[in-house]
Amino acid sequence: MPKISWDNYKANNVFDEYLTSKNKLRPETKNISNFIAKYSKQKLLTTIKSSENAISQRGITFRVYSENKPADHYWPLDIIPRIITKKNWSKVSKGLIQRVKALNLFIHDVYNEQRIFKEKIIPKKVVFDSGNFRKECVGVKPPFKVWANICGSDLIRDIDGNFLVLEDNLRVPSGVSYMLENRMVMKSVFPEIFAKHKISPVDEYCSKLYSCMRSLSKNKNDPKLAILTPGIYNSAYFEHAYLAQQMGVELVEGSDLFVEKNKVFMKTVEGKEQLHSLYRRIDDLFLDPKVFNKKSLIGVPGIFKAWKKGNISILNAPGSGVADDKAVYSYVPKMIKFYLDEEPLIEQVETFLCHNKKHRDYVIENISKLVVKPANESGGYGILMGPKASKKELSEYVKKIKKNPRNYVAQPLINLSTSPTLINNQLDPRHIDLRPFILSGSNHYVTQGGLTRVALKKGSMIVNSSQGGGSKDTWIIDN
Repeated sequence: MPKISWDNYKANNVFDEYLTSKNKLRPETKNISNFIAKYSKQKLLTTIKSSENAISQRGITFRVYSENKPADHYWPLDIIPRIITKKNWSKVSKGLIQRVKALNLFIHDVYNEQRIFKEKIIPKKVVFDSGNFRKECVGVKPPFKVWANICGSDLIRDIDGNFLVLEDNLRVPSGVSYMLENRMVMKSVFPEIFAKHKISPVDEYCSKLYSCMRSLSKNKNDPKLAILTPGIYNSAYFEHAYLAQQMGVELVEGSDLFVEKNKVFMKTVEGKEQLHSLYRRIDDLFLDPKVFNKKSLIGVPGIFKAWKKGNISILNAPGSGVADDKAVYSYVPKMIKFYLDEEPLIEQVETFLCHNKKHRDYVIENISKLVVKPANESGGYGILMGPKASKKELSEYVKKIKKNPRNYVAQPLINLSTSPTLINNQLDPRHIDLRPFILSGSNHYVTQGGLTRVALKKGSMIVNSSQGGGSKDTWIIDN
């Protein structure tokens, strides 16, 4: 049976992760490329089947809602890994830590001194009009002045191979369990590669998260930690259960907790037990019905006041989402300069703010060339790909912008980098992004790589699993 061939693999007008513009294999990809080239198609099919079996046996699923009905799907993993050199990743990691430091200082400033408004670095209205600003958080000072303890920043590569930050996810970023499970599956189907090559491990993430949660607790001797989930019907429930199991902490729902004398307790068979650090996987507005959404049945009445009094640490802190806004995103380079007196170590994508008349006029005039996004949406929802939209879609989106300009930003369409992906048993380029995870507590930690997401449809740049995307294991290797 014929082998997989690189001869017909072509990626044009884009940075490809495996091939140079002269169609030569990049040095860091040669070993894996040569290894795959030796596989017959039959052996490759067997390997794909083995990975699918491993995913099935491990119960790695994600949930998609169609017509408000939940449906569980097995996690889509492409077995051709994404490869990044350790030297390159070291630079990216430093840039991400710098960025998260500035973002946390910004959030703390917004809810406390508000120096950034007094110095006119960012307009007060942009922040206060954000759907994620929580006036109830004013005056709170969490441990280490860190609000977003877990950040998932989405990175892309431009045509020159430079990493750019596309957005920062600072509310309830998800996907890390899939990064960890991808590695477990890849080790099971390619054990010989892992035995021969130095691929940076990712499995320390759970212990780093555990240490981060402990560092935030006032009880240093025997802190009680837990993960708060909305329940089994949540799209990321697999991840909540996975992380709790890996860290050896309780997975709780709102009904398992109660507040007494401004302290949070967990119900156990032996009685109540005080919680000191809680990783919440529910939105701000559902966290405490006494403070936010009064109809919330998944939150904990009184937990917000317990947090304000410092009797429990909550990761990520309520109000963190004020920096998880695509309009606020455009000011991050200025935040880095203002709070750290440094130049950004990692660049971001040029962004036009539709609440600014000059920007808005430009966006409306050039909408067919731009990507337009709602400021507070996630999961790839509500995005307009100007170059691929119909005249009707463009016209309708212009109406939305004019009706609520604050809610929209626009960016130039950047051709995301591509990576070889197995499509119908042939190698074909598909667009990818990357979500590394940054932990912040008493210190900082960046995952070795992250979750590479793949747009499985030819030409598509929507990588979200909820919209048909897949994933790859990300290998950080020595050059």
